[in-house]
Amino acid sequence: MQLVVARIGRAHGIKGEVTVEVRTDEPELRLGPGAVLTTDPASVGPLTIETGRVHSGRLLLRFEGVRDRSGAEALRNTLLIADVDPDERPEGDDEYYDHQLIDLDVVTKDGAEVGRITEISHLPSQDLFVIERPDGTEVYVPFVEEIVTEIDLEEQRAVIDPPPGLIDDRAEIASSRDAGDEA
Repeated sequence: MQLVVARIGRAHGIKGEVTVEVRTDEPELRLGPGAVLTTDPASVGPLTIETGRVHSGRLLLRFEGVRDRSGAEALRNTLLIADVDPDERPEGDDEYYDHQLIDLDVVTKDGAEVGRITEISHLPSQDLFVIERPDGTEVYVPFVEEIVTEIDLEEQRAVIDPPPGLIDDRAEIASSRDAGDEA
């Protein structure tokens, strides 16, 4: 299975280094020296990582055969893709690869069917499950411990405990303005 692990940004300096937008929780495993990565577009790769370092909080990589700024700039916006065993699990017990979560059935803690996960949206603040409901509509559920209480890969399901209003219209609206209207 192939997973996107990074996107190449702009060139850094004049010796062929590039900035990298990391898209994996395991950059030391996927983006270490000697790693051979396929690319999108495919015509750019495969690329072999020669060196890597962190500079000002940003990962910088240099690839074999890329020795100058123009060569590095030509790689801009290229996706780096790692081959991963489909049975491989992340190191943490509560960590999952997107492909493990896609198509899981989603139910509430009391067993009510919500739908199935069709996509994981990775946002800066948190990840979201995009869930397709039986009627074809979508609902977005934050992938946080307080809401997603269980992931059972054996049973192919995710159990959620959503607050009122997240997946239904039973939200109670409380406003301090309402109290002032009665006076």
